[in-house]
Amino acid sequence: MCLRRLVPLLLLCNVATAAEGFMLGGGVEGDSDDGLSFAALGGVGLTEKTWLTAALARSAVDLADGRELETDYADIELDHHFDPIGIRLGAAYWGDSDVLTSNDWRASGYFKNDAVTVSLDYEYRDFELIIPATNFSPGRRLLFDADGFGLSARIATSDTTSLRLRGIKYDYSVPFRPVENVDAARLLSVSRLSLINSLVDHRAGVTLSIEVGDSAWDIDLTTWEGAINGSRTKSLTVRFLTPLSQRTDAEFGIGYDDSELYGDVTFFSLYLFFYGD
Repeated sequence: MCLRRLVPLLLLCNVATAAEGFMLGGGVEGDSDDGLSFAALGGVGLTEKTWLTAALARSAVDLADGRELETDYADIELDHHFDPIGIRLGAAYWGDSDVLTSNDWRASGYFKNDAVTVSLDYEYRDFELIIPATNFSPGRRLLFDADGFGLSARIATSDTTSLRLRGIKYDYSVPFRPVENVDAARLLSVSRLSLINSLVDHRAGVTLSIEVGDSAWDIDLTTWEGAINGSRTKSLTVRFLTPLSQRTDAEFGIGYDDSELYGDVTFFSLYLFFYGD
């Protein structure tokens, strides 16, 4: 799946397990450039105000030279709500050990009531980039890190609608320059699932949520700029969450990316969720 999609799903786990219950889920995402990913996630309410969530994912894309890039992702998060404030602590690993990996740590402090939720977010990312050997230079390993500072808010605009705003900016420990001497086909693949899309300078988005009976729609607009070459991407996603039974939901998603990096891409997703006591 698109890795940045997992954190909102973990927040959904927190809501689903609010009364010391649990949630299990899984899904698939594909795009028109033959990228494919699978994810499994779950959450458990340790107490009425404390939730533990986790996710695993794997994606695969075909590179221009015929090789396949496989990316693994693992995430765990603990959320405690003191009412009206709360904290979230999380850690994640993602990457392909032959290309790019990252160990991420994040922390958020938030204020929440029935009308609004405001969160201050921090993320530290520790990267290892493998630059392959060429005919003109030996291969080498580049270690660097980034600090990300963000702000997000959710506003209840009516009894059945809400608006979520979010943004984050990263400060990298190394300056990025043009990468003519890097195997660009290995990094700048033609898929939205490429590892390069996780190296962003900044990201911002807005989501409109609409409840219709027991179902819900999300209309999401997101834009981000790549840290290495400054490429911009704009993304529109529409998701529909609906119950299949008393304890089971399905979420259907479809979206479109307009990217200076990998062009125009259409993508789809399907997730199933099971809730228990």
